[in-house]
Amino acid sequence: MKRLILGLIAALSIAGCTQTARLGPSPVAVPEGAVFDEVNSPEDAARMFVQVTGDIEPLLEAICERAYSYRNCDFWIVVDDTPDIGSNAYQTLDRSGRPIVAFTLPILSEMKNRDEFAFVLAHEASHHILGHIQATQQNAVIGAEVLGAIAAQMGDSDAEIAEARKIGADIAARSYSKQFELEADAMAARILKVAGYDALRGAAFFNRIPDPGDEFLGSHPSTAERLANVRQALQD
Repeated sequence: MKRLILGLIAALSIAGCTQTARLGPSPVAVPEGAVFDEVNSPEDAARMFVQVTGDIEPLLEAICERAYSYRNCDFWIVVDDTPDIGSNAYQTLDRSGRPIVAFTLPILSEMKNRDEFAFVLAHEASHHILGHIQATQQNAVIGAEVLGAIAAQMGDSDAEIAEARKIGADIAARSYSKQFELEADAMAARILKVAGYDALRGAAFFNRIPDPGDEFLGSHPSTAERLANVRQALQD
């Protein structure tokens, strides 16, 4: 059971999505000197993806390598074209530990401009730079151990102990998720400032997605808290 729980924990990825990231549409040519800002068609979105990724990826890798020389900083930025998948962007790792930042097709269609795409890209990459997946895994292991030990001390059955471990892992993994989101937002804001993008305009994307509010053990902060955090990061 312990191996099973640890295996599930190891599969965790930031944003709660573990879909396999697959390279979607073929690369789209971007005319030299062209700037694709407002997105009005799938073609605009594809060109924006190529252009913004080309601008931001080298900076993300340089920041990652400077901060954590021991960490794999070779970002792989992809489109997850899994059929019928929802709107999402997420950061995960492949089997070799290479960081993947993936965008589903629905979320790309919702991006209104290059600043929004750049912000979400930098946000997801910041989760890797800051080591959030590893921290989430460690928290989950500790939570499983603690609640499992309590259940065992109370004389619970093996099945009840296993269930307690699962609950402990979930609670502990979520306990710092809001903090991690705010940390990633702040780093993304600073990255965009250096890259010459408008972080506040990019963070406006939060206004068009459901506001998670301030739910107990929710995975994301409220929209108001995130926007205030971005503004503060730009002033620091």
